[in-house]
Order: sequence, then structure tokens, then C-alpha cells
Amino acid sequence: MKIGVLALQGDFYEHLSCFKKLNVDTFEVRSKSDIESINGLVIPGGESTTISKLLKSTKLDALITDKSSKGMPIWGTCAGLIMISKNITEGDPKPLGLLDITTSRNYYGRQIDSFIENIQFNSDEKFFEAVFIRAPAIIKLGRNVKTIARSSDNTPVAVRQNNILGTSFHPELTSDLRIHKYFIEMVDIIN
Repeated sequence: MKIGVLALQGDFYEHLSCFKKLNVDTFEVRSKSDIESINGLVIPGGESTTISKLLKSTKLDALITDKSSKGMPIWGTCAGLIMISKNITEGDPKPLGLLDITTSRNYYGRQIDSFIENIQFNSDEKFFEAVFIRAPAIIKLGRNVKTIARSSDNTPVAVRQNNILGTSFHPELTSDLRIHKYFIEMVDIIN
């Protein structure tokens, strides 16, 4: 198994570090040829407009969409969640449309409004410390989207639809590797 992390912009290094702690072969994805050798892809947090422009200029946007339609597991965190959404309320940047949700960019405020909240992930008894940094909110779910974590105000913050996983927060900024393990299991089951 080899998991790729989109390494065009954002906190890709932190995701790579988490997977390495779990002894998973990881790869920095920067070009179309990089995607051919991976079994799953993480689109990390960062700045969604910049990520969108870089995906278009490298032509990775169409390839990621194609790989997703063929079943490759994809996980978007924060800005990555914005990019995999079907719709965003602001209309720009244009998302990839992989996950049947509508998100609102920077819903939780500016950088100064960042916060940490304990959430329950996938019915685990132990809380997960979720780090929200200029985080998007999932404001509308499609019928086939399963909520696997909610914030204290009952807003979905982690969702899954078949081979696509999305989180509003940054699991890679904690020492808790449960969500990375969850994605590894997705990749393992689908492949």
C-alpha cells in the first residue's frame, strides 16, 4: 500500500509524518505521474484558492476526479475538504465535486478564531482533539453521505461517502493517529 499526499501547498508534511509513524509507505504527489503509483490520496489543509489554481495548472484536477470515480480513496482535510466538495457557498474556487456536500469556507472565522474541540469520531468512546484553523463547515449533506463526527453545535465535521473522506479540521496536527488509521483501513479495504 502506498498513500500519496498532495504536496503542492499546505500542511502535507504533517500528514506524511503521521503515516510514517504508522509505518505506511507515503509519497509526495506533485505531478500526474506521481498519482499512478498510489492507492489513496490525501488533499491537505492550506489555502483552497491556491490549491485550486495549482491543481488546474498541473492538470491534477481532472486526474484526481478520474481516479476518484474509479474508486481510489481520497481524504480532504480543511481546505482539502473544500476542494473535494460538490458545492461551496462562495462559488469560488471551483471544487472537484467528489463528495456530495456543500461547504462554507472559513465558516468558523479567521486565523485568530482558531480553536480546539473534543469530538467523538466514528462512535469511539475516547474523544478526538480536533484542531479547527480557518475551518470550513459542512452545511448540507447529500443522501448517501454518512456523518462520522459532529461538533458541539451538531454540525458535521467528518463525513464519508463510499471512497471519499472529508474532515473540517486538522487531524495531522495532533498526536492522535486514529483518523489516519481509519483512512488506511479505507485504502486497504478498497484495494
